Amino acid sequence: MKVSPLQRNITILGKVIEYCNQVDEAMALFGETLEELKENAVFRNAVAMCVLQIGELTIHLTDDFKKDYSQIPWQKIKDMRNIAAHHYGRFDDQILWETITSDIAPLRDYCNECIMQLQQT
Repeated sequence: MKVSPLQRNITILGKVIEYCNQVDEAMALFGETLEELKENAVFRNAVAMCVLQIGELTIHLTDDFKKDYSQIPWQKIKDMRNIAAHHYGRFDDQILWETITSDIAPLRDYCNECIMQLQQT
């Protein structure tokens, strides 16, 4: 069964939200400081994998969606994914920390808003 572009975007956004929630879960489990991220490879790898997965998912959003819902820098998210995927886990700890503490919550909120708007169309 073929999925419509609208439904595909909604599904992808839902998965992005799940990974954002997993970042929060990892922070609650492992700690909420940059020092803990630097010292704990399991914590660092967990959140880095979530960032990678979020970036991978956003690649599959339709171009029309990304154009219409451009308040989020979709290309920068993809770029973070490429860093994670092609630099073999050598994320800069500071950049990873800033991403998970400054960008994840707004991304989740925006994705939730997008889903609500898309479901009304």
